[in-house]
Amino acid sequence: MYREVPEPIQKPHEGPGEMGKPVVIPKEEQEKMKEMFKINQFNLMASELIALNRSLPDVRLEGCKTKVYLDNLPTTSVVIVFHNEAWSTLLRTVHSVINRSPRHMLEEIVLVDDASERDFLKRPLENYVKKLKVPVHVIRMEQRSGLIRARLKGAAASKGQVITFLDAHCECTVGWLEPLLARIKADRRTVVCPIIDVISDDTFEYMAGSDMTYGGFNWKLNFRWYPVPQREMDRRKGDRTLPVRTPTMAGGLFSIDRDYFQEIGTYDAGMDIWGGENLEISFRIWQCGGTLEIVTCSHVGHVFRKATPYTFPGGTGQIINKNNRRLAEVWMDEFKNFFYIISPGVTKVDYGDISSRLGLRRKLQCKPFSWYLENVYPDSQIPRHYFSLGEIRNVETNQCLDNMARKENEKVGIFNCHGMGGNQVFSYTANKEIRTDDLCLDVSKLNGPVTMLKCHHLKGNQLWEYDPVKLTLLHVNSNQCLDKATEEDSQVPSIRDCNGSRSQQWLLRNVTLPEIF
Repeated sequence: MYREVPEPIQKPHEGPGEMGKPVVIPKEEQEKMKEMFKINQFNLMASELIALNRSLPDVRLEGCKTKVYLDNLPTTSVVIVFHNEAWSTLLRTVHSVINRSPRHMLEEIVLVDDASERDFLKRPLENYVKKLKVPVHVIRMEQRSGLIRARLKGAAASKGQVITFLDAHCECTVGWLEPLLARIKADRRTVVCPIIDVISDDTFEYMAGSDMTYGGFNWKLNFRWYPVPQREMDRRKGDRTLPVRTPTMAGGLFSIDRDYFQEIGTYDAGMDIWGGENLEISFRIWQCGGTLEIVTCSHVGHVFRKATPYTFPGGTGQIINKNNRRLAEVWMDEFKNFFYIISPGVTKVDYGDISSRLGLRRKLQCKPFSWYLENVYPDSQIPRHYFSLGEIRNVETNQCLDNMARKENEKVGIFNCHGMGGNQVFSYTANKEIRTDDLCLDVSKLNGPVTMLKCHHLKGNQLWEYDPVKLTLLHVNSNQCLDKATEEDSQVPSIRDCNGSRSQQWLLRNVTLPEIF
């Protein structure tokens, strides 16, 4: 099932998957394909049919292909962490780095083995990489330590002026490295990411990613891609070949000046395994005087899996909650409350000692999170100014608005108040929106229905005026008031002509956070 000794490297443009084309497995091999898929949660059979040095299309914007870069760019060490990775994907990552990087800019490749159990990743791997034309070092973690600590070990062992982190199932395209290094040479406090193209986990087809998306996050502190806002297009005067300033990075693929990496505190070594470290370093870069960019002239492909093949000691949820709690406590100031009340279980997690990270923040004289929201991420789902954050309770029925579906275009619900945050958390903002994360309370016609739609910040159907004396929520466009549910639909609030009744009175209450460690 595994190929310890790789197939001979093929000539360019011959064989399956060349030029990023999809590989289709014949019907008679589909059962075996499905079994092999489970090993790494991608189509291992397809991957093993593809040459380790397969050709890829040049997916760059036309304006990127004519850019000229200085010869004296800094050198980089490429650090790749792997755990039980497939031979074919790991070595295809390595070959793509070697084949598509100017030799004088590539100091070395550092492979960090996070306690893999597969024999072919031991001596056969070491023997293979010795023969390559670029120094490739294999470093072993003594026990499973996770991405964060393994990357720290790889970074400490590296020698290049720049550290470039890649995942173990990537493919670099032509011209990927020079634009990254050029940005760092121009300003060593700039941390840069390539456009992350998609390599299909099913067919290994190479599909170009968009230069019109950038990184953000939601109230649950999940990383999300969002459309590049018009203000960022205007800043670049419409030139899409210029780097995009991004509020956050996906975290798997980026380059950073090695001295700057040390100065800003590398990774939070108190975080476990994986998860949350990408937002933590993103907040830290911006708040402590750096810049985070997506360099649109650099493209690197990445196999995106629908599930992880890895196990996490203690469970994935527990680890990510701990990591997110650490980043919220250190970097988010009072805005951490948005995260805590929509994810109340997080506050029960022991997140360890953060005194050294708080000391780092003081030492670097980092700006508050409100500055980050105001200047870096004004389109964040977290409103900078709000009057209340918590439940919206009907005076007559004692029931609460409930974003039960958590989906766009769904009706908002009304249920017994549970006081547990989550679905019953709404923010009434200074812009007079009633929102939960990126969804806003919306009424598009007289008498409803009342739905949750993507917040558009244009007021209109999403403009509500709360009267703290009368306790009414007036929908300005329709001049009607939010009311309790009707007999026809007992789980959905209604919208009716304002009449001063108790059923149209609402208490906007801040949720009391559970006791915090």
